[in-house]
Amino acid sequence: MTSPTYDILGIGNAIVDVVAVTNDAFLSRHDMHKGAMQLIDAEAADALYAAMPAGKESSGGSVANSCSVAAVLGSRVAYIGKVADDQLGGVFRHDINAVGVHFPTAPLAGGAPTARCLILVTPDGQRTMNTFLGACVTLGEADVDPALVAASAVTYLEGYLFDPPAAQAAFRKAAAAAHAAGRRVALSLSDAFCVNRHRAAFLDLVANHVDILFANEAEITALYERNTFEEAAEAARKDVALAALTRSEAGSVILHGHGTVTVAAVATRVVDTTGAGDAYAAGFLAGLTGGKGLDVCGLMGSVAAAEVISHYGARPEADLRALMGI
Repeated sequence: MTSPTYDILGIGNAIVDVVAVTNDAFLSRHDMHKGAMQLIDAEAADALYAAMPAGKESSGGSVANSCSVAAVLGSRVAYIGKVADDQLGGVFRHDINAVGVHFPTAPLAGGAPTARCLILVTPDGQRTMNTFLGACVTLGEADVDPALVAASAVTYLEGYLFDPPAAQAAFRKAAAAAHAAGRRVALSLSDAFCVNRHRAAFLDLVANHVDILFANEAEITALYERNTFEEAAEAARKDVALAALTRSEAGSVILHGHGTVTVAAVATRVVDTTGAGDAYAAGFLAGLTGGKGLDVCGLMGSVAAAEVISHYGARPEADLRALMGI
């Protein structure tokens, strides 16, 4: 097997994030379930954007965030995601290229505009997301370059992208290309909302196409329809070679074969939980593709997540490499 050109190839929703601070009353007025993600149409996106407080705009999307954090940590990273040939699409491309991520996907000419996620952060640090997918839903098999997949040690798939049938086909094409080249496939379940919509398809993907699974407690219990985290974790152990399951302030649990590694959370002041799971996955995969042990991979994930939730926005502001001593 040839050495990979890239450590991580992410495939996900290319989204511009708008993060604003608000209160529970605002969420109630707009019929939002705190801490969840919901899909909205263009009309609702425009109305909510007009109603929400002034926010911070930046390139985002779950796996795009992970790719950016991993690149900051020194990983060689590429990304596949669909933006439109518009102003926000240009902003997204510039931002992700600027942190060192290779982004070769051609923009959508005409049709839907670039996606955006309107994120409301309440004083308890919880983030409630309202996503207009726009051009994201057009990503399909044609956007997956098997040669790029084969050149990447790990292809990392975003559960949020799983809604359109074309994206599901793209995931399976990417997984097949990765395994044909002797590479690994990782998946983030992203949100219990996504899992509940597509549980059967996710179960098939996890059991038959995924080597490394990322999920939080709500997502993993939703996937396997178990009452406890422990029961769901044991179900995951049977399906994948490696699972990294996060539990907020309780840290994370890493399952590998019959082994279990428990990693403590890194203490920090919680300001905004946006991007915590994305940063954890980035740190973990950066460590894994760098040859680190699972305990170190988990610690790198915890350090990255702690830094990101200590301020507004999903991208790190401190020097992560210095924090991790690398």
